[in-house]
Amino acid sequence: MIDHQVRVHPSADRLPRKEQLAWKLAAVATGTQEAAELDPQAVTMTVNRVIDNASVAVASLLRRPVAVARAQARTHSARSGGSHVFGTDPALRVSPEWAAWANGTAVRELDFHDTYLAADYSHPGDNVPPLLAVAQHTGRTGADLLRGIVAAYEIHVALVKGICLHAHRIDHVAHLSAATVCGLGAMLRLPTETVYQAVGQAVHTTTATRQSRKGEISSWKAYAPAFAGKAAIEAVDRAMRGEGSPSPIYEGEDGFLAWMLDGPQASYTVTLPEPGEARRAILDTYTKEHSAEYQAQAVIDLARRLREKTGPLERVRSVVLHTSHHTHHVIGSGADDPQKYDPHASRETLDHSVPYILAVALEDGGWHHERSYAPERARRSETVALWQKITTVEDPEWTRRYHDPDPARRAFGGRAAITLDDGTVIEDELAVADAHPAGARPFGREGYTGKFRTLTEGFVVPSAQNAFLDAARHLAGLDTAGLAGLFPEVDHTAAAAFDATLPKGLF
Repeated sequence: MIDHQVRVHPSADRLPRKEQLAWKLAAVATGTQEAAELDPQAVTMTVNRVIDNASVAVASLLRRPVAVARAQARTHSARSGGSHVFGTDPALRVSPEWAAWANGTAVRELDFHDTYLAADYSHPGDNVPPLLAVAQHTGRTGADLLRGIVAAYEIHVALVKGICLHAHRIDHVAHLSAATVCGLGAMLRLPTETVYQAVGQAVHTTTATRQSRKGEISSWKAYAPAFAGKAAIEAVDRAMRGEGSPSPIYEGEDGFLAWMLDGPQASYTVTLPEPGEARRAILDTYTKEHSAEYQAQAVIDLARRLREKTGPLERVRSVVLHTSHHTHHVIGSGADDPQKYDPHASRETLDHSVPYILAVALEDGGWHHERSYAPERARRSETVALWQKITTVEDPEWTRRYHDPDPARRAFGGRAAITLDDGTVIEDELAVADAHPAGARPFGREGYTGKFRTLTEGFVVPSAQNAFLDAARHLAGLDTAGLAGLFPEVDHTAAAAFDATLPKGLF
C-alpha cells in the first residue's frame, strides 16, 4: 500500500494532474485487475453484497420513498439499452441514471445493508445500484460488473479511512460519488484521464451538509446516496464526451479541503494499493443484521442479553449507555435533538435514535425492520416511559476503541448501566454486533442467503428466490443477458398499483 499525502495548494503551484488525489484514485480504478485475477475472498464478498442489496431492496418496495423514486424512473424509459428497476415489469428498461436513482433508494431505504466506519462513515453497497444500471445499459458482463464493484469499494474505503467529512457536517455521499465514478471507470475500462475528470465533477456536485441526518430526518436520507449515484453516472457521461471538471477538486485553494473541511493548512493521508496489488478493501466492510444505524447493531444485541437480567422493566429508574463520541453525538442524547425522544418522529429519525432502539429492544428482545418502527409501536405508553429514562454519555475509552487502527480491535458498541428502583445497578457491554466479522455470529454466505429469504418472503416465490441466488453465485460468469437475473422476480402488479396511488409530479 502507498500512503499519499494530500494538502491544499495555491493555484500558483500548478499542481500536476498526476500528483492530485483525483488522478491517483482514478489510476487505482483503471488499474484494477480482470475478474479472474481478483482476490478470491473479495470476489466471494462481492457476491454476498449483491445478495444483501437485493434483500433490502425487495423488502422496501412498498415503502413510499421507494415508490416515488420508482414512479419517477418509470417515466424515463430507454430507447435502447436501458436498465431494470426493482419491482417493475421485467420488460421495462429505463435510462441508467434513473434506474440507479430508483434502485439506490430501494437499497438504502431500510438502513439495512453494509457499512464501513473509520475517520468517516459510509455504506459502500450504495455503489452497486449505479454500477449494475450502467452495466446493463452498456452491455457489460458479470465479470465487468464484479471488477467495477471491487474497485468502487477500494476507493470508498480508502477515502473513508483518510478524510473525515462529518466533523465539518459534510454528508458522507461526497466520498460515495467519487467511489462510484471510479467503479464505473474500472467496469467500462475508461482512460484514467476520463475518470479523473468525472471524479472532480462528481465530488463538486454531491458535496452537501449532514442536515439530512439531523433533527427531523426525512426520506432524503434514502435519496441522498441514490442522488450521488445518479450524479456519478452523469459525470462519467460528460467526461466521456470530453468535458472537464473543477481542478484540483481536493487540493485547490478554493476547493474541497480548503473550504469544506480542515482549511488551507489541511493535510490528509489517503492509503491506496500499489499497481498490481490485490484489491481487498471490501473485506474490511460489514453488513447489518438489524435495520438501524450501524452503531445501534451492538446495542440491540446487548439489549437481548440485558433483558434476561433486569426483570420487569417498570422497575427501571434509568439507563445510561456509555459509548463513543459518534454514537453519543449522532444517534444518542448528545445530538441534542428532541426529535430523538418524540413518539411521533419519522422512521428515519427513530432509526437514528439509540434511546428509542434500546427501549424497544429491551422490551421485545429483538428487532424487526417494520414492526419495530410502526407508529403504534413507538407510541406505546410503557415504551415511551422507558425511552425517556435512557441517555447516552461519551466515554473516552469507547471513543478510542471506535478509532482503533486495528480493524480486529475496533469497537462500535458500548456499556449499558441500568439502575433499578431499589438502587441495584445492572451492567453489561458489547464491543461489536453479533453479525460483525469479529462478533459472536459473523455473517457468511449462509447468513446473507438467510437474510435474503427472510426479507423477500411474500414478495418473491421460492423458485424465484433460488433463481436469483443462483445468478448471484455465478456473477463472474454472467453474460449481459444474465445480469437481469440479479433482479429477483416479484409480483410487479402490486408495486404498480401502489405507485398509482401517489400524487403526480413533473414527469
